[in-house]
Amino acid sequence: MVEKRWNFSKKIILLNEMGVQKEKYMKIERIWAMPSRWTFTIKPIKELLQREVISGQKWIDPFAGYNSPATCRNDVDPEANAEYHEDALEFLKRQSDDEDFLFDGALFDPPYSSTQAKRKYHMLEKDFTAEMGRKEYWSKCKREIARMVRPGGRVISFGWNSGGMGKNLGFELEYVLLVPHGAGRNDTIVTLETKL
Repeated sequence: MVEKRWNFSKKIILLNEMGVQKEKYMKIERIWAMPSRWTFTIKPIKELLQREVISGQKWIDPFAGYNSPATCRNDVDPEANAEYHEDALEFLKRQSDDEDFLFDGALFDPPYSSTQAKRKYHMLEKDFTAEMGRKEYWSKCKREIARMVRPGGRVISFGWNSGGMGKNLGFELEYVLLVPHGAGRNDTIVTLETKL
């Protein structure tokens, strides 16, 4: 099968505090791939992670699942390939923001909808609170991640939208990967951002 791929780079003109212009490019790439319930095994996503999650660096993943390349992994599922098995927000709150313990990067691959999250918690016979189904819960997770990623560090987010971490949390969007799966399935959207 021929791989369906396209690339687009958008030039962004930034002004620094002194009013000096600086050019930056944000890359958008679209690569078709077969879907998988394990996001990190989807071919273009797996390749992205192999490029970005560099050996020897400290990466955190609060929703690790079974295939996360992060060095500090959490997943509510006790069978998942993770060192910790607790609610993601509680796990993130426990992490230090001391400079010596900051992470080089974070992976943010939560359940893509409150329905998915609720199903997982019920399957594991765990309590799913009303707060976990609200967008405020995910915003709190993002604020915790922003707190513990060092300046210059990166966050790779996955989902059905390109919201990522965002400028309000001090991140600059550098790359968007759109992974369509065909046949009426939602695309997987990946954003790569750098903490300013």
